[in-house]
Amino acid sequence: MSTTAAPRSASTLQQRPSARQRLLDAATDLFYGEGIHSVGVDRIIGRAGVTRATMYNQFEGKEGLVLAYLRGEDEQLRGLFTQATQVSSDPAVLLDLVIAGIEADIRERHTRGCPFINAAAEYPGEGPVRELIAAHREWFRSTLEKLAAAAGLSEPDEVAASLVLLRDAALVGGYLDGQDRVAPAFARTARTAVAAHRR
Repeated sequence: MSTTAAPRSASTLQQRPSARQRLLDAATDLFYGEGIHSVGVDRIIGRAGVTRATMYNQFEGKEGLVLAYLRGEDEQLRGLFTQATQVSSDPAVLLDLVIAGIEADIRERHTRGCPFINAAAEYPGEGPVRELIAAHREWFRSTLEKLAAAAGLSEPDEVAASLVLLRDAALVGGYLDGQDRVAPAFARTARTAVAAHRR
């Protein structure tokens, strides 16, 4: 009887994430769950099942991996807006869908605070990490402002500032006080802030 193993099919090989994706998935879990500076490179490569050389080839070091992690978080939030546009093109409806999406995010995904606030606390000085965080926050604020303006709300800049502040507080509060208490309070307060600026 032959003991030669059957070759794996192309579909089986395609199911395994790339080394880069495995590194990013491991870093995302560890950085968000335990903090960036407390997690060493060896933990990440061990969980990803790759060599140190592979990690440096893909990301040129830990800071490159941190930046990739935060870019992934940025893409996730942008995805909330994209998903909303697939449901409706009405700016007022879109704004409400974004609020609902943030509420769900507080409950289901970001249960240990805001990844950007957490990262900023670990990188208090200037540098690429803080630049990425600043760019993300400016995109978030300006996108909300444009949406509020398109929805015909008065003082759209104030609406955006309020929603950014409420999301920041809710992500931190959800971690401290529990998502079931904080998430609906965020949605309720955010919708009140929006309603206060309807003309």
